[in-house]
Amino acid sequence: MKAGQIVAPFQIEIIDIDKPDLSDYPDGTVMIRTLHSAICGSDMPNFVIEQPSDRYPLGKGLSIHEAIGTIVDSKSKKFKEGDEVLALPRHVGGCSEYFLSDENVTIPLVDFHRKDCMLMSQPLGTVVWACRKLDNLLNQDVVIIGQGPMGLLIAHMISNLGAKTIITTDLVDFRLEVSKQMRATHTVNSANEDIVATVKEITDGKMADLVIEVVGHQTATINTCLQLLKRGGTLLAFGVPDDEVYNFNFSEFFRKNIQFIGSVGPDVLNDFPLAMDMIAQGRIDVSPIITHHLPFTEAQKGFDMALHKKNETVKIVFDYP
Repeated sequence: MKAGQIVAPFQIEIIDIDKPDLSDYPDGTVMIRTLHSAICGSDMPNFVIEQPSDRYPLGKGLSIHEAIGTIVDSKSKKFKEGDEVLALPRHVGGCSEYFLSDENVTIPLVDFHRKDCMLMSQPLGTVVWACRKLDNLLNQDVVIIGQGPMGLLIAHMISNLGAKTIITTDLVDFRLEVSKQMRATHTVNSANEDIVATVKEITDGKMADLVIEVVGHQTATINTCLQLLKRGGTLLAFGVPDDEVYNFNFSEFFRKNIQFIGSVGPDVLNDFPLAMDMIAQGRIDVSPIITHHLPFTEAQKGFDMALHKKNETVKIVFDYP
């Protein structure tokens, strides 16, 4: 079978590997023939950050973890051959014609006319997990820093939860146009607008009740979030960090009595099914964020497009034979 493998920084090759033998794996393991997978921002560090030379090539199929498909072999009492599922890859990553998973991180797909939209229940499930940590958002002013796929999903979810004002920021206009479709009430291009002054104007000087950082991969935006918050506000850190230590404005955080929440990952068995139901029932329309489909054999092109935001890329979905 074919799988993608990162062989050097910024370089993925499609290689031939042996199809896994399920007898080599523990009870509860399932083998899935991939239908769709997708690039997540958290996949990018493996692609762009140079590792020690003896670490290359990285694991087969890494680091794609958003994947759906059909079970073709099972050592699980919960799943049988032919079941359509969303699953977190185990042992073999999701950039592969077949991948393995465990029954504890595998969820039956809800019937829906677009399977690529069902795939979005994986990232949406992580948004559900983050929102479980928040207080009541009715009538609140919210700022979301970053309008990549995750920021866009968060904007829609925050709208569903009753926020009065949803101000989204990004550096590129095409993502802000999609943000309007995902229920942002205001959009700000922070490349050419003063975000702090703009939020102050929109909120009549009150500033934000909640700011969500969804950029990650750098350290500057966390301190911007502190400036955007009112006294007693909440900062939710969702963006993936590349740095272990941040130059953090602790004094402002302390004196404003800010609540700081971190969030990564989902509660799989609760959050993925809820996300699927939201999509299937039309409570969240994820289709605006899916901008491109590519054959998975063009993974190199896909990662390049995602990294450099080519062709107005938001979310790239890989298709499998």
